[in-house]
Amino acid sequence: MWGWAGKDLEELADTGVTISSMTGYLRGSLGDPDGGDELVRTARLSLEAAERIDCPRLNVHGTGLDERGLPVAPAAVVTPGMWLTAARTLGRLAELGERAGRVFTLENLNTAVDHPGTPFARAADTIALVEAVGSPYVRLNLDLYHAQIGEGNLIGLVERARPLIGEIQVADVPGRQEPGTGEIHYPAVADALRRIEYDGVVGLEGWASDGDSERALERFRQAFSPAGEAESKAEEAET
Repeated sequence: MWGWAGKDLEELADTGVTISSMTGYLRGSLGDPDGGDELVRTARLSLEAAERIDCPRLNVHGTGLDERGLPVAPAAVVTPGMWLTAARTLGRLAELGERAGRVFTLENLNTAVDHPGTPFARAADTIALVEAVGSPYVRLNLDLYHAQIGEGNLIGLVERARPLIGEIQVADVPGRQEPGTGEIHYPAVADALRRIEYDGVVGLEGWASDGDSERALERFRQAFSPAGEAESKAEEAET
């Protein structure tokens, strides 16, 4: 779930729906002291919301994003001081998460297409920060759509990041649609996840290519099932 503010959380909880992750802050940024204070302050509010809907993971970024996905506090250059402040801010989130029994996840983003100017956006950046904090209450939200645009080498990336992953998000490139619509061979990624014994959540964060959400979800399931590659080849042969 993205933003929780303005939603009827009690009504949402009454539905019994399972929410894997939600926005972990309302405002703020990792790399400057004032922004870090605001991020931590609104993270406390987010933890209260997470408690009401029993959501285990709360997602954060290098800085707040506006309605177009652009950074509220863009950074052309990330200084050493910003890195230190970001690590300290994430350490404060880890303390909050530990007290609440919930996990904050730091998501990588791409700056070439969707989120130009966002600091600490690369998967390499988020891995470095999460390793620096060294807490099980701050993990990665490893978004493979963003990583493909920004860095590539997805199988090597999931192998490198395995001890730090809290959740994985996927969509194909280009277009941010379901697996099988672009250049990423997700059955191979799925095989790599099984090989490293990842047993957490894989979330589809994208658009249905033909507007049919049910069909998009089925393609997603096929790509991440053990028989996904064989089924994909069979479909190609039929067409």
